[in-house]
Order: sequence, then structure tokens, then C-alpha cells
Amino acid sequence: MTGTMVHDARPEAMGDVPGVCELPLTRAIVQYRDVHEVDSPGGRIEDVGLAAVVDGRFAAASEVIDLGSGQLKQLDLSTELVVLDWIYEPTAAHLASLVTAAAIGGGRDELRRYAFRLGLRVLERVGYGPLSRPTFLRIGFRDICRDLDLHEGTSIRVSLGEGQITRAHLDYDACALVFRTALSDPDARLEHALLEAFPDADLMRLVPEHSGASLKYQARHPLPETLREARSVLESMRHGITSLVARYEPARYRALDQLVDTFGARETLGTLSLHEPAVRAVRVNRASPTSGTVH
Repeated sequence: MTGTMVHDARPEAMGDVPGVCELPLTRAIVQYRDVHEVDSPGGRIEDVGLAAVVDGRFAAASEVIDLGSGQLKQLDLSTELVVLDWIYEPTAAHLASLVTAAAIGGGRDELRRYAFRLGLRVLERVGYGPLSRPTFLRIGFRDICRDLDLHEGTSIRVSLGEGQITRAHLDYDACALVFRTALSDPDARLEHALLEAFPDADLMRLVPEHSGASLKYQARHPLPETLREARSVLESMRHGITSLVARYEPARYRALDQLVDTFGARETLGTLSLHEPAVRAVRVNRASPTSGTVH
């Protein structure tokens, strides 16, 4: 009797199960990851991993505009989806008109500029937090790549000599720099250089299970809890990578240093206006707990 009453009271037992409802994603602002598209580690330099969905009737084949490059992409948003915000109908209509204008041969730059401004406004509105952190880090690391090694991917190449190259990209979710090599055995010289370049990070050697596969190194930085901390972590990454270039490619370092000194370092995150706590975290020294001071 009781079981019958419960069944009658809730005939739609699956109605509140996530993923069952048919909510179109059109006008959603979403984050996308490597799982959503096939691309090089770290993604393309033009993209920021933040997109406006222009046709989201079917999550498995949604059409979006990356808010960094202004490029149309078709993504599978049926898994690991993070929706940060929604745009209004007039904004979506204007975005669609810019896409149409770019498709017929003009307005590509205007579309890209508008899309990026829209992305920054969205980030200012939603603020910095666990969900938006990967996008903030990606935008910040993209600036570093443009200053140090501008090419199609969001990564930085360093020549270690004798034809050996390491490529560094950022794992945005883990806040970890990943250094890819062609080595199958540990390289004591490179490990020493990485330890010196990133003294505040935990350096991990990623050993492949299959013999003959290439090693990777991971410099794991603490997850930044605020935008201020994120900018500080990114600055330490910039300093560490620059020191590697200076160590292994002094001529290239001198040229890069002159360019950055002339034009200044890119820091898009410094242009954002976010409301943040009026405090900052200061590490407590284990040897002398009261030595930490706030400046």
C-alpha cells in the first residue's frame, strides 16, 4: 500500500536526474577541455577555452565561438560540461551578425575583438573561483607564450642542445607546467635545471609504464585561490621559463629580453576589475612561525 502511494505521488521518477531534461545550450558560456576537441596539448594560442554556444540544440554536436579567437568550432559538450554564464538575446544576435559578416569575407578582426571583450566581461561578472580558474590560467599563460614563443600552440619550446628540445604547456586544471621530452631515461641535467627554475613547485617525473616511451616532467604549483594569487603563480612560471631560456639559449634570451623591455610584458589578467577579498595569504615559516609578514 505504501509503495503504491509513493509510486502514484511521483510518476516521473527520473524527472530530477541530471542529464535527463532537454535544456538547449544556445546562448550558454561554456568552458571546453581537451575531452571536447582534438588539439595539441595546451590548445591553440588563439583560443582561450571559453566559448559562446550559438547552436546548442544537441549537446553532442554544438556549434560554438571561442571567445579568444572568434573561430567557430563544433564540440561535444555532452560530458564534463561547465556552464559559467548565459548571454542575452541581443548579444547573441549581434554575435551572430558578426559571424555572418566574417564568413562573407570581412570583419574577422572585429569579431575577434568583440568576442574577446565579451569573454573578459563574462569573467569579470562570474569572478574568480574553482570553476573559472582554468580559464584565467589559460589566458595568463597565453600571454607568456606570446611573449616568449609565439606559434600556433599554447606551449613554449626550449632547445637543450644537441638536437634535444623540451616543450612546456600548462595543465590548467592542475596548475602544473608539463615539460615534454624525447627522453626515455631520466635526465639529471634537465631535472637540476627545472628544480632551480621552479623552487616553489613540486617537480614530478612522469614515468611511462611502457618501455621506450618518452618521459615528462611536471612542475606542480599550488592552486591559486584568488586572482592575485593566480597572477603571482603565473609570474613565477614566466620567471622560471625565462631562466631556462637564459640557461640554454642565451642569444634567444637577450633578444626576448630586449623585446619585453621595450614593449612590456603582456598581462591581460591585470586589466580585469574583480572584487576580491581585502586580505592575502602569507605562508607561515615552520622554523619561525611569526616571521611571515604582510606588506
